[in-house]
Amino acid sequence: MELFKPGKVYDFMGARKFWITLSLTLTFASVILLFWPGPNYGTDFRGGTEIEVAFKRKIDSGEVRHAVIASGQFSEPDVVEVQDPDPAHHSRFLIRVQEISTVDETTKAAIKKALCLGVEETNTPECPVNAHATEVKFSAGGDKLAVRYDLEPDLARIKEQVLGVPNVKLRATAGANPQIVNPRDHRVEVQLQSKGDQLMDVLRAELGPDTVPDSALRVEWVGPRAGKQLRDSARNSVAIAIIFIMLYLAFRFDLRFAPGVVVACLHDALVVLGAFVIFRKEVTLSTIAAVLTLVGYSMNDTVVVYDRIRENLGKHRGKAFGEIINLSVSETLSRTILTSGATMLSVLAFFIWGTGVIKDFAFAMVVGIVAGTYSSIYVAAPLTEWIDHRMSNSGKGGGTAAMKKRLRTARA
Repeated sequence: MELFKPGKVYDFMGARKFWITLSLTLTFASVILLFWPGPNYGTDFRGGTEIEVAFKRKIDSGEVRHAVIASGQFSEPDVVEVQDPDPAHHSRFLIRVQEISTVDETTKAAIKKALCLGVEETNTPECPVNAHATEVKFSAGGDKLAVRYDLEPDLARIKEQVLGVPNVKLRATAGANPQIVNPRDHRVEVQLQSKGDQLMDVLRAELGPDTVPDSALRVEWVGPRAGKQLRDSARNSVAIAIIFIMLYLAFRFDLRFAPGVVVACLHDALVVLGAFVIFRKEVTLSTIAAVLTLVGYSMNDTVVVYDRIRENLGKHRGKAFGEIINLSVSETLSRTILTSGATMLSVLAFFIWGTGVIKDFAFAMVVGIVAGTYSSIYVAAPLTEWIDHRMSNSGKGGGTAAMKKRLRTARA
């Protein structure tokens, strides 16, 4: 299917100064935005506790934020309204706080002491033989205890011991709590209230049970160390992907082609991240997945153009490199628009009707598809032409003439 008249050549390189200036402006603006005001990192990268709540009545974010702050138990929360297709849910919000664990080191020591861990005397009123712990382990989030005993444990007595510690509450569960999870090893699991549970209790106390549901739709938490590791891994994954793309293109085409694709990929990634900062959207693992997808998409689109350039270098030996680029881009323009258009229609459906993470992923794809299609023409190709011109003038055996000579040799 041809959208443009066959044989028609458009002068893309004639307008390259304007588009290169626009690309540099967008890139530098995105870099500045990444430092100030900076990305709005999600719980994945920043660490903290996040709950998603569908309230029973219409409520605004200010009321929710005030209710959390008024409790005095949490720092300044982030409250983000989420679009909900379910008409039964009047207001749906993501509420994020920096607190993670309900159990600090002092409370951990108090719980161990209450469970008689390390106490030498046994079978005393305070530490009966079937409630004398030999091992106590805390989960990373501080919401679960794994306790081991030598004899069959007394669950009622263990519950009293844990509840005797100040500021410690048990989670309301459908089954028993505490409960035996391994009868042979006399292992007991005790579920404590998490920060998410406490946050729901605070909302219920401040706003009332007629407004706040019995449970949250979703509760997640990430520790600060894990968040930093995820952030570093995300950055490294993008860098490694771009490096291997450069090596692949240098092997498949010519060394002069590789920098153009790398710069185009960096351009696309920065534009997407800049758009996330401008619209104050969360940067999460899903965002990084979208950026990696766009790096591959942009590379694929650029490789198609590069492949046609290489083919036309052998066909049109008397033309300048800029003319070859114009011809190659014009010949692949219908394919580029059809491919990008079909992909755009797919992601637009998710962007318009999607919610939460899917909507943000689709937003990144929409911005990235536009940037990736544009960068193949006005970032990668002009840079390749500039490198070819520099190598031709340097007399180091590079440039279009040398490339055409290698193509003739390969055909012979």
